[in-house]
Amino acid sequence: MEYLAYIPSPSRGVIHLGPIPLRGYAFCIIIGVFVAVWLGNKRWIARGGRAGTVADIAVWAVPFGLVGGRLYHVITDYELYFSAGRDWVDAFKVWQGGLGIWGAIALGALGAWIGCRRRGIPLPAYADAIAPGIALAQAIGRWGNWFNQELYGRETHLPWALHITSSEGGRVPGYYHPTFLYESLWCIGVAFLVMWADRRFTLGHGRAFALYVAAYCVGRGWIEYMRVDDAHHILGLRLNDWTAMIVFLLAVLYIVISAKKRPGREAVVEPGAADGEADGDSDADAKADADAEATEAGAASEAEATASKSAAQAENEAEDVEAKDEAGSGTKQS
Repeated sequence: MEYLAYIPSPSRGVIHLGPIPLRGYAFCIIIGVFVAVWLGNKRWIARGGRAGTVADIAVWAVPFGLVGGRLYHVITDYELYFSAGRDWVDAFKVWQGGLGIWGAIALGALGAWIGCRRRGIPLPAYADAIAPGIALAQAIGRWGNWFNQELYGRETHLPWALHITSSEGGRVPGYYHPTFLYESLWCIGVAFLVMWADRRFTLGHGRAFALYVAAYCVGRGWIEYMRVDDAHHILGLRLNDWTAMIVFLLAVLYIVISAKKRPGREAVVEPGAADGEADGDSDADAKADADAEATEAGAASEAEATASKSAAQAENEAEDVEAKDEAGSGTKQS
């Protein structure tokens, strides 16, 4: 069958600049991290935190997240690395793909907790600020699967079918559902949903993050069901489907319980941030007062100089008049 329209796959997922390989998968992950930190920083400042705090904590969260994502993938797909004929060293080749979001979020949260604890910041507040950014990072990161020609769905004749051309790793060239694209678009929708709900309902104490988790799980459930790559099954469902359902229920339960116990949003998200702003305002006020005093002093000096000049001119004019009068009197006497 001839396809009139389809999504082409890249001919290769890596470009070499001399001896340096630039891998599309890694590039997507890096861009996603930068977007998450950028958006998280803006949201953190809007909540009353300091600029740069999100990036400082991300130094802990990102490495932990990468390790967690890789561990989850290796553990759940151990046969790809430790079965007969496989090389266990491949488990360390992250650039070839294979990061499980569940492990990334779990260990990433541990890293974020360490970073927050070092700065005296409540983890739920940080999680709320960074949640939409994580969703956007996932949306960007999914395009790494496109570069690697992996994690696609069942065969389809739709005009947006993904054309798989590689036959490596058991792939069968053909036209398949672009599940990477479905998940990317879903994650963008999740990011906007969380930002809207956060403004509309003033979410706090981790509820914005829990909403992100719940919304992502809904999408991951139906997208995972479409995939055809090898996976462990339990009672006819893929392992990640079960994980998505369990995590979804936990996220919803957290939202309900948290809303009852701690309604509203944190008054202070970063200790000392408000004091720093107050100090900055005080310094600005002091500078303004000093400038005003200097301006007034300058004006007074200028007025005094003008008055002195006017007095001197008046005195000179009086002397000139007196001299003329004396000259006139002398002429008359002559």
